[in-house]
Amino acid sequence: MTTTTGYFAPGSPTRTVIGDPAALVGGISALYLQALHPRAMAGVLEHSSFPDEFWPRLNRTIQYVTALAFADTATADEAIARVRRIHRAVRGTDPVTGRPYAADDPDLLTWVHVCEVSSFSTAVRRVGAIDDAQVDAFLAEQVRAAELLGATGVPTSRAEVEAYFGRVRPELVASPIAKQAARRLLVPPMPWRVALFTPARPAWAALASIAIGLLPDWARRMYGIPVLPGSDLVTDASLRAVRAAALAARRISGRRPPE
Repeated sequence: MTTTTGYFAPGSPTRTVIGDPAALVGGISALYLQALHPRAMAGVLEHSSFPDEFWPRLNRTIQYVTALAFADTATADEAIARVRRIHRAVRGTDPVTGRPYAADDPDLLTWVHVCEVSSFSTAVRRVGAIDDAQVDAFLAEQVRAAELLGATGVPTSRAEVEAYFGRVRPELVASPIAKQAARRLLVPPMPWRVALFTPARPAWAALASIAIGLLPDWARRMYGIPVLPGSDLVTDASLRAVRAAALAARRISGRRPPE
């Protein structure tokens, strides 16, 4: 049953996780993970222009996730309807596997969802903001968000997420397309004034590097990234520093944190 206050109540696991600054880095990590699924990647490759669409697409994704988590039900429903309309037009044949794809395929919707929520919660857990039980509560609550878009068979806990990835991994490929997307994600297009006269590019590269460090070991190995002893400690320390800076900026600006 929906309410005018939104799908997720103040203080809910969803608002706790999505409202944490670490979740943004987790969201970048999700993009690397999603690119390993050829049919999911084909929809992005064939239905958007990377140089022109990168920042607008990323912004739309952030707006959708935050609307579903924090907006009233009517606003969230509008966002869901908008995404469903876009999905209906995204279909074709994957050049890697030769199989057809459709953005509204329940299996692909589940893949995208699981990559997102597992990456969000992993980032927030690794800075110590939530524990394993709270991760499970978040994943269980987020089943609703997935089903609103048409996903099915959505994992409800960390254990189920691990089992899900185990089932899907035979379909995953670090194809040249996926690796190109990963490189572009590390060094995305930026207006030349921004790239030359601000620290935006190195700042983004630092965030993207932390996001890569948050990937599961098997995903990093698929990309050819070595999993070195102590690398997780470096990732976690860097993520905590980014989160602390974001929280400090939030306090200085006087913006209230999401509830």
